[in-house]
Amino acid sequence: MQYRQLGASGLEVSVLSFGAWQLGDPAYWGHGTDEDGAAAVHAALDLGINLFDTAEGYGNGESETALGKALGSKRRQVFVASKVSADHCAPARLRRSCEDSLRRLKTDVIDLYQVHWPFRDVAFQEAYAALAQLKQEGKIREIGVSNFGKQDLEGWMEHGDCVSDQLAYSLLFRAIEYEIVPACQRHGVGILTYMPLMQGLLAGRWQSAEDVPPNRRRTRHFAPARAEVRHDEPGCESLVFDALHRIRAAAEDVGAPMATVAIGWVMAQPGVSSVIVGARDPKQVERNAEAADRALPEEVLAQLNEIADPIKTALGPNPDLWQTGDDARIR
Repeated sequence: MQYRQLGASGLEVSVLSFGAWQLGDPAYWGHGTDEDGAAAVHAALDLGINLFDTAEGYGNGESETALGKALGSKRRQVFVASKVSADHCAPARLRRSCEDSLRRLKTDVIDLYQVHWPFRDVAFQEAYAALAQLKQEGKIREIGVSNFGKQDLEGWMEHGDCVSDQLAYSLLFRAIEYEIVPACQRHGVGILTYMPLMQGLLAGRWQSAEDVPPNRRRTRHFAPARAEVRHDEPGCESLVFDALHRIRAAAEDVGAPMATVAIGWVMAQPGVSSVIVGARDPKQVERNAEAADRALPEEVLAQLNEIADPIKTALGPNPDLWQTGDDARIR
């Protein structure tokens, strides 16, 4: 396993992180067993993964509870990252959220405490002051943000600091390359990426848009007529499935699973500290970890860029996967 420094922090994190959302939200991810989830956590530990990411909003805290239970006595061997919800960022509520997360995680400190989404009803400086106080008290080690675009990141840094910004990034969604990656690099902010497999699309699970489960086809890639879609863009379904076909062929050429190549591509991008991938059983963890053990050749990275460029152009610089225009939550 490779390790990289997370921004300006003292945390040396594994290039692959364990995403724990799937452990505690069956309504979204489907039902698994507690035993499989715990076994997945233990497999990650055995492979050298040392960053485990969760949030109070994942399954209304159930993900934190499941992760805390699964880590057990191994807690001190790893870094635990969690997130406070955007509507809990008023100082008193933020403190209560942190203390609730500590209790569910069965720990006395959260190594990386992140603001899950930008918020508009509280001044950034008020929330930062509350986080800084929690850090001074030893309840959190480092402060991070999540889903902060260039404008919000610049605004946040005027009042304090953060060591990381957690962002959606994959071959099928490269919006952060336009403005956010350069902003993070200017401020020394490490990038944690989520959804590197686009909820299974880049694992080759589905051959057409109709095959994709409804709750996985709500992003701007899909047509606005799809159920639960929250945008009014045309989508780019044909571009997506053409790219998937070509990415699969590129993966076959290098003798690797499609998912391994997709994760490896994200790992190779500038500014990326760690790639967060969810798993519900040990085999998934082991497959994901293959990407950390093989560097993709430069010519393969260039080929993948060329394949994905039309989608990058079609979706543009809006870093909100789901919403557009005035409704976009990432600025």
